[in-house]
Amino acid sequence: MPEMRFRIRWPDGRRETCYSPSLVIKDHLAVGQDYPLDDFLARSRTALETASERVRERYGFPCGRALAQLARIEEAAARQEPGTVHVEAFEE
Repeated sequence: MPEMRFRIRWPDGRRETCYSPSLVIKDHLAVGQDYPLDDFLARSRTALETASERVRERYGFPCGRALAQLARIEEAAARQEPGTVHVEAFEE
């Protein structure tokens, strides 16, 4: 499976590089777009859970890295004030 990374900027200005085990993230986020924090969380959750499920279908177990990335995103989002998350880039 082609893994990739996506770079984001949180509402507080902090930048982060995130991991996805598949290109499915491109179906849910777009480079250059701003997403309200709750929307970004929902899109990330859907994309990373879908990616993990694809790994399960192919290899028989979920993708721990995708689920760990989702947990990190949720933890970081909990520390943010309301605002938007900017998607800066995809890196394949």
